[in-house]
Amino acid sequence: MSVPYADLHLQYDTIKNDIDAAIAAVIRDSAFIRGPYVEAFENAFAEAVDVKHCVSCANGSDALYIAMTALNLGEGDEVITTAHSWISTSAMITHAGGNVVFCDTDGSTYTIDPAAIENAITPRTVGIIPVHLYGQPANMDAIMTLARKHNLWVVEDCAQAHLARYEGQQVGTFGNAATYSFYPGKNLGAMGDAGAIVTNDGDLARRMTMLARHGGLTKHQHSVEGINSRLDGLQAAILSAKLPYLSRWTRARQVAAAVYDVGLNQIEDVEVPNIAAGRSHVYHLYTIQHPRRDQLAAHLRANGVHTAINYPVALPFLEAYGRLGHRPERFPNAHRQQSRILSLPMFAEITADQQKTVLDLIRAFA
Repeated sequence: MSVPYADLHLQYDTIKNDIDAAIAAVIRDSAFIRGPYVEAFENAFAEAVDVKHCVSCANGSDALYIAMTALNLGEGDEVITTAHSWISTSAMITHAGGNVVFCDTDGSTYTIDPAAIENAITPRTVGIIPVHLYGQPANMDAIMTLARKHNLWVVEDCAQAHLARYEGQQVGTFGNAATYSFYPGKNLGAMGDAGAIVTNDGDLARRMTMLARHGGLTKHQHSVEGINSRLDGLQAAILSAKLPYLSRWTRARQVAAAVYDVGLNQIEDVEVPNIAAGRSHVYHLYTIQHPRRDQLAAHLRANGVHTAINYPVALPFLEAYGRLGHRPERFPNAHRQQSRILSLPMFAEITADQQKTVLDLIRAFA
């Protein structure tokens, strides 16, 4: 049996009438840029993630840039973030005018280590970007304690953690703002690029809205020099059609993860995701560790099971950050895990037979 890493077309098939009707409505109304479909999604998503304001934008990378720019990130300011994430998290710090400072992960959850954050704070530090990686929240109690102690802002990177919770509270509601990606493969995915920033701060929401719309809230009236980062009407309507299903899809992912957990815990050398106390994992990715990762991935691929490595090189060791001269011993957890991590097939519609195929093949490899 061939098992895809994800199956976006199957998701479409399950709600085809909803998606087709949403697209047809936008075309009928020629509401392609801004307009009622964008506003409707912003309101619905804000309600879904328990915040007052949602500012939509073109993608998750822009969301990070807009949030930091609205928080007045300046030249020479330092922003602390994790060594284990997609490059958007760190690159947008640089593009917004700041200096990126990497911290190691805690070694068990793939999320940033609060102790490493505290050691990295200097007089130039202005903010922290924790990443709720793979769908598991970072340690927000410890992070917010540090932020309050040192008067730092916090922007939560929720690109992989739609509806995840920390101690019962939605991620994205702890810091000054939070950013989301709706890249097609995300738990809530568009059919193209899309993103959003959420906040409970009305003034911050207003500044972020201006920045995303060429620097003004009214056409031809520009208060600042902004950028063009708008969620288009088609993507907004598609996201609105999908949003009512997100809770159901999240539960399905959690059930599938539990099946993997039971099957894989019995297999030597396989390390399943560790879920810290008080955290709900929404399993954007189901990522294991294995000492012979590359051989295991090749074995699965040869038998029709598609996997991925997220991410094969930790951020401090990318060529893009060669200028910083980072060494492995400074980030021992991220460095060790980059050669061991492997993401297995995970999507809401994955079947019991597909998961059995994956588990049987991993057992055979062991």
